[in-house]
Amino acid sequence: MNPPKNITHVVENLNRGGLERVVLELVKLQHQQGYRCQVVCLFERGTLAHELDALGIPVHACGKRKGLDLAALSRARALIRAHATDVLHTHNAVAHYLVVLASLGLGLGKVVNTRHGMGGMRRWNRAEMLYRAGLVRTDIVTMVCEAAGNGAIERRLVPRGKLRVVPNGLRVQEFATVSPSARLHLRQMLGLPPQTHLVGTVGRLNWAKDQSSLIRAFRRVHEQLPDSALLLVGDGNLRAELESCARSEGVEAVVHFLGDRSDVRELLQGLDVFALSSVSEGYSMALLEASATALPIVATDVGGNREIVRDGVTGCIVPPRDVESLAQAILGLMRDPDRAARLGAAARAMVETRGSLEAVAARYAELYGAAEKGA
Repeated sequence: MNPPKNITHVVENLNRGGLERVVLELVKLQHQQGYRCQVVCLFERGTLAHELDALGIPVHACGKRKGLDLAALSRARALIRAHATDVLHTHNAVAHYLVVLASLGLGLGKVVNTRHGMGGMRRWNRAEMLYRAGLVRTDIVTMVCEAAGNGAIERRLVPRGKLRVVPNGLRVQEFATVSPSARLHLRQMLGLPPQTHLVGTVGRLNWAKDQSSLIRAFRRVHEQLPDSALLLVGDGNLRAELESCARSEGVEAVVHFLGDRSDVRELLQGLDVFALSSVSEGYSMALLEASATALPIVATDVGGNREIVRDGVTGCIVPPRDVESLAQAILGLMRDPDRAARLGAAARAMVETRGSLEAVAARYAELYGAAEKGA
């Protein structure tokens, strides 16, 4: 029997986000399964690193500065070598091409990269060109949804023979579903009446999530359902702009910016509807978590969203940047709680069947072995 493999995961950092949560949970499970793991962060360790510290899983920061930081790359190289790395698993483009460069000559031969979003969907730039060059020394590239995989092949970002699709997963059993007590608790926490209809979203406040369209859609919802409120969970560089948007739409009193939270699961349990207004997505962890909580979902038709949300079965799919369609879909679910409950239950059943973290880890274990054989 072969001894457990030594795996080095490389990320930019472990700050709170979908990619970072996927890596964190994958590393935890691999650790339980007997792999010897470490995480190398090119920049800072990040706010989630303490979760791995508690399990004795090393998390190292290279402190990379802007530009080509040879000292940071040297530190990454030393960490990879000291770990006796069997499998180098990088996440997204920047971490990949920099660490491929740092690991030249180490004789790894087992390099796997995961693109967590719609990588290569936009115009070619310097980062993508460097990433493409790094694939010469890469065994396998995984994309988290079929849409991203197809796009990467069409744009010749990734050679067809090296590409695999491995959708994200989560520990479904750790998610409690929506409940009357959780709904009451959330409204009490926010100082809202018990009958308030709550629609919420989770994600960084940035251009890709397009929360401004959600705020504008919510204004239409609030006009027809005055006992409603919107929750935005997450932080980002567009917070001030989005707060201004809420003021200009006249809904600032009922749009709650909760910032970066560690109790997202509990917050989800108190919502009535989950909405994702993104204009760019890979395979959204936010949608998986909402599905695991048995929430009815309204999501835009971008990236892998349709691979998670089946229109009319587990939620509603609407065009991106279509404020009116987004508003009407949210209103339809709020006005028909029985239908909303059926969609939520179907979403939970879907994620139990094909969205587990264990299935993801098994697929990566298979790919690590394939890389070892030079597949």
